Amino acid sequence: MDMKAQRTFPKITEQGLDELRQRLGQKIGQTAEPWCHEATRDNIRHYAHGIGDDNPLWCDPDYAAKTQYGTLVALPSFLFSTSRIVSGYVGGLPGVHAMWSGADWTWHKPVLRNDEIHTEAYLKDLVEHNTRFAGRAVQQIYHVDFFNQSGDKVAEADSWCFRTERDHAREQGTKYQEARERGPRRYTEEELAEAYKLYRNEEIRGAIPRYWEDVKEGEDLPVMFKGPMTVTGFIAYAQGWGGLYIRANKLAWKLIDAHPGVGIKNRFGIPDVPERVHWEEEFALEVGAPGAYDYGPERTSWLTHQLTNWMGDAGFLHKASCQVRRHNPEGDMLFIKGKVKRKFIENGKHMVEVEQEGRNQDGELSVIGTGIIVLPSKG
Repeated sequence: MDMKAQRTFPKITEQGLDELRQRLGQKIGQTAEPWCHEATRDNIRHYAHGIGDDNPLWCDPDYAAKTQYGTLVALPSFLFSTSRIVSGYVGGLPGVHAMWSGADWTWHKPVLRNDEIHTEAYLKDLVEHNTRFAGRAVQQIYHVDFFNQSGDKVAEADSWCFRTERDHAREQGTKYQEARERGPRRYTEEELAEAYKLYRNEEIRGAIPRYWEDVKEGEDLPVMFKGPMTVTGFIAYAQGWGGLYIRANKLAWKLIDAHPGVGIKNRFGIPDVPERVHWEEEFALEVGAPGAYDYGPERTSWLTHQLTNWMGDAGFLHKASCQVRRHNPEGDMLFIKGKVKRKFIENGKHMVEVEQEGRNQDGELSVIGTGIIVLPSKG
């Protein structure tokens, strides 16, 4: 495609930043209805299956009834589906691309079947950066608190998007040049079979307690495999999570009519949402990505999936952080490794801290994260 014939996109301006700064600290009203209001049996299962997690604690009512909870539990990352703000629904700078890039989560209580969730949110900070991928960028950080029907705070999170200039990423970004020159990866049957062994041998700790005393600093967690990436997989995640802008017919028109900057014309001249970078390769390439790619909250959920598999039913994921380092385009594989960094006791609770990193099939760093898990003690 001739670059000169390509459209141009809105820029980050000082006026736009000044207007955005006026929103700092202000409570955000209802911006868009969350995908899930309640942690129903089906909502929990759809989210879990959207990340490829078949843990019976989330998915099997008969199994869950025999656990300490007595009912189904929502996997920690399910809360992404209860807030579009924590998932990347940003305000300000209309038409400037937003890439969800990370989050710091703290969970205080489990979310149980049929719990109702409501949230409170505000814009916490704006930080300017100069990035390799897209030049000038603004890190837009939101804080969200999550409450159940009793008013208990079950979790809180800071999440952030990078607002980037699409034209710069497309025309001058060098981060994905080597990947573009390599072209699409085609796997042999042997390569796929070797990767699929990780699925075949994936262990869900489940009802067997992992005691704090039995954990050793420096020990490795089983590798968590995700992929090979397909558009089908990205859509499966959107089915459970809800997406940010996925609408049909009249509701799609109402969204773009109210927020014209969300509508970017497709090859038919029809305004369509920027979220289509996750399933439309042509548009993903146009904004500087290496191809249609996975969702940021999806990537965070993969990291927490590794932790919940390892900790078992008696463990509780207290904190988790995730920083996205590059896109996972269609065709990529992702291998997530974890290592116990330290053991400690805090407020009488026995905890372990786990360091995580995910790399693709070529060894390129995709994501880093940490988790803090409360484990049962033999004491």
